[in-house]
Amino acid sequence: MKKFIFCILLFYLFFNIEGKAIENFFEKAKSKYDEKEMEDSKFLFHRNIVFNPKDAKSYLYLAKIYNFEKNEREELKNLKTTLLLDPDNEEAMYMLIDIELEKSNFSEVRNLTKKFNVICSTLCEKVKSINERLENIEAKNESKQ
Repeated sequence: MKKFIFCILLFYLFFNIEGKAIENFFEKAKSKYDEKEMEDSKFLFHRNIVFNPKDAKSYLYLAKIYNFEKNEREELKNLKTTLLLDPDNEEAMYMLIDIELEKSNFSEVRNLTKKFNVICSTLCEKVKSINERLENIEAKNESKQ
């Protein structure tokens, strides 16, 4: 009986410590990101994803890093993963809208903006900016024709 209790206690401690270590990867990665140490930060976010593949925040920060590095393909991939795991993530949605605006993909921007209007709580002021940019781009395209 004592061995059984000891094993359960050991098992609990192992997983409790492991859980703290996983969270520690994210915190270290975010700290490196804040210090603009992008390569170290990227490595730690990837490491956090290995232990916690459903961590939408890590994918969002990877998207930010790839945006900084001007790697649109990887940025887009990580934004889509973020939104797959957390469909109400305003920041990821806004970043995706920004990419689609750059590509002049108006129909996708309109669809994403409708979704953004529904989920926004802290970035709602960005909707006006999105609509203005969309109107300016459409006006330029119409004047060229």
